[in-house]
Amino acid sequence: MLKTSVFTRPAVTLAALVFGTVAAAAHPHVWIKNRSDVVFNDDGKIVSLIVEWAFDENYSADATEGLDTDGDGSFSSGELEVLTRENLIALKEYDYFVYAKLDGKKVSYGDVTEFGQRFTQGILKMHFTVPLSDPVDPARGKFTYTIYDPSFFIAIDYPDASAVSAIGRKPANCTLEMKAVTGDQETDQTRQMLSEKSPDWQPETEEDFGSLFAQPVNVVCKPKTASQ
Repeated sequence: MLKTSVFTRPAVTLAALVFGTVAAAAHPHVWIKNRSDVVFNDDGKIVSLIVEWAFDENYSADATEGLDTDGDGSFSSGELEVLTRENLIALKEYDYFVYAKLDGKKVSYGDVTEFGQRFTQGILKMHFTVPLSDPVDPARGKFTYTIYDPSFFIAIDYPDASAVSAIGRKPANCTLEMKAVTGDQETDQTRQMLSEKSPDWQPETEEDFGSLFAQPVNVVCKPKTASQ
């Protein structure tokens, strides 16, 4: 089960940073505005996913506290690098919160080597590229991915459909479709249950709560026409 220390600074957990002065709070505890890009190579195959997260103001402020080492009132990429690397090291154990499948089977990744963070107008933004171990031909199967925290400690949501796009030579017969979260009585009950839990709560058995609220993105390819 995902622990609450996925996002850290030296010796300080996310829960301590954001909720150290709060007696009780509800899941989720951190909010992220999400966007993602599907990267295609020159052969029209999917080679990577680019993810960008904009953290909420509370986390942004607490995570960057003390990182302005030169005192100039801003955060350089160098000042944010340690925080970025620690976050990605922690995220690697959980596939970077990016769960891609081809025809229902898990797609494997390489290590994230392209990444960075910036601080703009009080908001901390992190971006990273998740490379697929092997290029995926979307015409040969259903490629889908979701981005979420299994524990639902962190809520990761797309603001709208424009937050998903394609980069590179996407085949003309393929489109990206972001699906809405499908709610039912069980989902509503789970959300209510989680909203009543304190920040340090952990379920007795491993649960994938976040998948209930995740927004899947599908790469849908129609049969090619003669003109294509």
